[in-house]
Amino acid sequence: MSNRNLGVVFASSEAAPFAKTGGLGDVAGSLPAALKDAGCNVVVMLPKYGSIPQHYVDRMEHIADFYVPLGWRQEYCGLEKLTERGVDYIFIDNERYFKRDQLYSYFDDGERFAFFSKAVVESLQHIDFQCDILHCNDWQTALAPVFLREFYMDMPLYQNVKTVFTIHNIAFQGQYGDKVLSDVCGLAHIPNAARQLYCGPQTVNFMKGALCYSDRITTVSPTYAREIQMPFYGEHMDGILRERSSVLSGILNGIDMVTWDPRTDQSIAADYTAADLSGKKECKAALQREMGFEVRDDVPLMGMVTRLTKQKGMDLVQYALDAVLSRGIQVVVLGTGDTCYEDSLRYFDWKYPNMAARITFDSDLSRRIYAGCDLFLMPSLFEPCGLSQMIAMRYGTLPIVRETGGLKDSVQPYNRFTGEGTGFSFANFNGDEMTGVILAAADVFWNNSNDWKKLQIHAMTRDFSWRRSAEEYSGLYHGLHPEV
Repeated sequence: MSNRNLGVVFASSEAAPFAKTGGLGDVAGSLPAALKDAGCNVVVMLPKYGSIPQHYVDRMEHIADFYVPLGWRQEYCGLEKLTERGVDYIFIDNERYFKRDQLYSYFDDGERFAFFSKAVVESLQHIDFQCDILHCNDWQTALAPVFLREFYMDMPLYQNVKTVFTIHNIAFQGQYGDKVLSDVCGLAHIPNAARQLYCGPQTVNFMKGALCYSDRITTVSPTYAREIQMPFYGEHMDGILRERSSVLSGILNGIDMVTWDPRTDQSIAADYTAADLSGKKECKAALQREMGFEVRDDVPLMGMVTRLTKQKGMDLVQYALDAVLSRGIQVVVLGTGDTCYEDSLRYFDWKYPNMAARITFDSDLSRRIYAGCDLFLMPSLFEPCGLSQMIAMRYGTLPIVRETGGLKDSVQPYNRFTGEGTGFSFANFNGDEMTGVILAAADVFWNNSNDWKKLQIHAMTRDFSWRRSAEEYSGLYHGLHPEV
């Protein structure tokens, strides 16, 4: 064994705090630092978007420029380096592709992220870094393992590089017309590549390429890794994932335990800890006043911070709200989404004095909801990992979740015989079943304060740090490179 650290290039289309639209940005903004703490050498690569705040751009150092072969094109690529919170970030600079107002949703996204994937692989020749593991994330980087194997393996620099591909949400796969295969990717003349990228007549699927070519496939929770091998969850990739199940695993995401901490959160009415929950009562009273509710400690307050979509279980919420609200439970929902759900929540807000719908995005209010509520509802149809249930537990707010994906892996359901658990759960996507569990949770709140406090303490003391996730990833990397 050598005594050097493994070199990991972590490729992502977004990373907080530079550019973020969802959970991938949170992961790429937090996991690399934890990997570094776990003993890996890490470089994060992402596009240099036009929307990156100027104060970060001003600190970037130009380290290289070259041209990337992309189909018949030769595209400029600059590498700009920035160290943030001890982690080195390298930004792929091409203004034609990335100097735009948004990250995604352009007609040429297939070409943009094919370029990004190729540029990541090409740039390994231009940085002073020994890459052992190329860790790619979601469809925007999915072609990198394909390009690596088909175009670069005759160069000694690349022969030791192993690839890991993480699925953050299998619903988004990067599907384009087959012209992309020849015109952009330059792969149409390679039968093996063409066969493994096609996913139907005249359709090329970027993610399918990574699923076929990567050395290891991971996803963001153990249960989701099992679920996506089934047709219901697999989005037509379940067959490939069953074939490659021996290299597929799930590693539960973490949360930033410093950012999400009721001891230090400046957005909430009072600080508190698992040892002293008195501040949580103040947070609840403040939230009740803010929502126009009756300020009562003996009434359960249930919150949701969510996108208002079918995937997040809003059909079940619509079905259950009459029964829940008529029992006197206070409910606050924060989020935006499909018009039918927004209008439905406005109706319940109008009908019930103990219902508050806030159809907006408000990060400070979300923190006040996490801190001020007793219960937090996440009845998702599917949920690769989910972060809100972990944040809620961190704040002593007990989650009610459907047993799917990361929700099942992170929430231990209450056992009324032993008092163990960190929340409440139900198995089926069924409104009556969910209503029953909400009312059962309210019953514990009303009638078993000892168990309720035990559940809060169990929830608040769970380790959801990225350190735990990073150690699992580090073990996976070393399995690919046992000699290091």
